[in-house]
Amino acid sequence: MKSFFTSFYGKLSAIFLVLLIILGAVQIYLTYNASMRYIQEVDQKLNLHLAGNIAKELEPMVKDSLSVPAIKQSIHYMMVMNPKVEIYLADPNGKILAYFTDPPQKLNSEHINLKPVKRFLNGNQKNLILGDDPRQSDKHKPFSAATLHIGNQGQGYVYIILGGEQYDNAMNMVKDSYILQTSLEILLIVLLLTAVTGLILFALLTRRIRKMSTAVKAFENGEMDRRIDVKSSDEIGELAKSFNKMADTLVLNMGKLKNTDKQRRDLVANISHDLRSPLASIQGYLETIMLKKDHIKPEEREHYLDIIIKNTNQLNKLITDLFELSKLDARQIKPQPEPFSIAELAQDIVLKLKPTAERKHIHLKLETNEFIPMVYGDIGLVERAVTNIIDNAIRYTGKNGEVTIHVHRANKHAEIDVEDNGPGVPTDQLPHLFDRFYRLEKSRNRSDGGSGLGLAIAKKVLDIQKIPLTVESKVNIGTKFRIKLPTSPSEGK
Repeated sequence: MKSFFTSFYGKLSAIFLVLLIILGAVQIYLTYNASMRYIQEVDQKLNLHLAGNIAKELEPMVKDSLSVPAIKQSIHYMMVMNPKVEIYLADPNGKILAYFTDPPQKLNSEHINLKPVKRFLNGNQKNLILGDDPRQSDKHKPFSAATLHIGNQGQGYVYIILGGEQYDNAMNMVKDSYILQTSLEILLIVLLLTAVTGLILFALLTRRIRKMSTAVKAFENGEMDRRIDVKSSDEIGELAKSFNKMADTLVLNMGKLKNTDKQRRDLVANISHDLRSPLASIQGYLETIMLKKDHIKPEEREHYLDIIIKNTNQLNKLITDLFELSKLDARQIKPQPEPFSIAELAQDIVLKLKPTAERKHIHLKLETNEFIPMVYGDIGLVERAVTNIIDNAIRYTGKNGEVTIHVHRANKHAEIDVEDNGPGVPTDQLPHLFDRFYRLEKSRNRSDGGSGLGLAIAKKVLDIQKIPLTVESKVNIGTKFRIKLPTSPSEGK
């Protein structure tokens, strides 16, 4: 029972039943008052001329003077015929001169308010007019009135209350025994039928909410494939759609988090390996030098020192690349775009890397023309990306191979292609080419000094400038990287 009233269906049903009871009580109250007013208005219209008729009967008796005993017998006869009325005779100021009631009792008020009387006599009788009840000063009742000349009092009034004390007693008896009982019975029947109908309808309407609640709880408990069937486009249907989209997003993000966690573990493993190898080599050669001391030959010492310097440079480059990559990830590097000549930049990079290519017996050449427009970007970051890509091409191109840099115009952009005739990359491994420390199986060693982060850094520095970088490759034919550079600030957005 407690869970019923704490549920949405229970609360909605309770509110509905309370409102239903309030509306039923208000309906009884309004119906009762409207019925009473209707009865009073009908009674007043039926007895519209009653006071006038009684005034005609009394006129000969009060023409000279007001003699209560003389008119009492006539009035008594009239009240026997119509026991619900009470008759009052009032002077021109509304003061009661005589009254005839059953049972006779002292009046609570000696005056009658003449404003309603005058409205009645002026013919304004479309709506119900209520007047004072001298016996019950806190009540107003329907009446009939007429003018009557009363002896030396002048123009007075016959004032007839149409619902006297006997009438009130009879009405109270009828009300207690019939109207209230019937109204309560009708109210209970209406409440019962409406409540049953409403509870059934609410159960049908909240059924979808209960299904949604079940699906959400199941999703919370680990059923990640749980979704809500959407069968309508109303608010509940839109809520179900929103939950399904949210669940899909959460599942996708969880997958990304798992992948990121895997990449983090791989990164730590790769960093550990790439740091340990040169450190172990440096330590080993230093220990050898220390052990041999004066017995080591000068040329052997120089050879060991060359190896130590090479490993130190490799270690320094790895640490530098890691630091730069971390700054790129944290968005600490803000591009400073400006117009520059991509042809001149490419020429400078080729001149810088030409000695490296020559040491590996690789032909490095630049192809361009005079119609290359100025491009827009951060010249330092673009230089780093292009340098890393060309350096990667030199590293993985075999002896006597060729690396070509093409700078050309393409529509409203300028493009720089770095193409080699190396071993190529299998199609299934192309999507991972820009991953950190990613290696092809046949190139897992770091004897050539590569950090394994060059392409990842190149991709990052171009992404933060919204400059596209694409790659295509064919096994045993070669690989081609393409950078599409904007020629204006708006094209880079």
